[in-house]
Amino acid sequence: MDKRSKRYNGVAKEMALEKDKEYTLKEAVAFLKKGSNTKFDSSVDLHFNLNIDTKKPEQLIRGTIILPNGTGKKIKIAVFCKGELEKEAKEAGADIVGGQELIDKVAAGFMDFDCAVSAPDMMKDLAKLGKVLGPRGLMPSPKTGTVTNDVKKAIDDLRKGKVEFRTDKQAGIHLAVGKMSFDEKKIFENATKTIEAIIESCPSTVKGKFIKSLFISSTMSPGIRVALS
Repeated sequence: MDKRSKRYNGVAKEMALEKDKEYTLKEAVAFLKKGSNTKFDSSVDLHFNLNIDTKKPEQLIRGTIILPNGTGKKIKIAVFCKGELEKEAKEAGADIVGGQELIDKVAAGFMDFDCAVSAPDMMKDLAKLGKVLGPRGLMPSPKTGTVTNDVKKAIDDLRKGKVEFRTDKQAGIHLAVGKMSFDEKKIFENATKTIEAIIESCPSTVKGKFIKSLFISSTMSPGIRVALS
């Protein structure tokens, strides 16, 4: 029994993809644009299946990329800081700025932001929000450059299109690399930058082929298998 929606099956038919065929990234992006028919601006997503052992901490991957053409998404940035850094954060364009009062507000349920930056001296107090911010991918981290005294740079990078990637429990990485309103060139450039960053993050202890499979899709389209030659 076909469990796919009529829209999904219609898009798949319109894209005319060959079953189990791998496409070059340029071909895949062209097919993706061909099948775009949503009334909203869908995200373009990459889905990696990696040859890593998730039980080995040294093989878990986490990093950031600044997409050359941005994410296409307007984001709200919260900065946890105090003193002089509050002024710097506001001047740099942060949407929400505060110290202990902002921590208390988030603890009470406020979550109206997409990214968070913190000054190092706030992390001790911010740690108690780990169970709230962590599962949403909002917990600031030195590894992603979001725990810093240079709040201006952190905010500028996020506005330019800085995104975080990390492996999940199934050895996968899934992240948005743009919007369907982007032209093919912009999608291709963002996807290429992302693939390069993932490849460069390959742990030295991994043996054999690092990326087992890679698919590109939009929010409501079939996934297109990308050749990794």
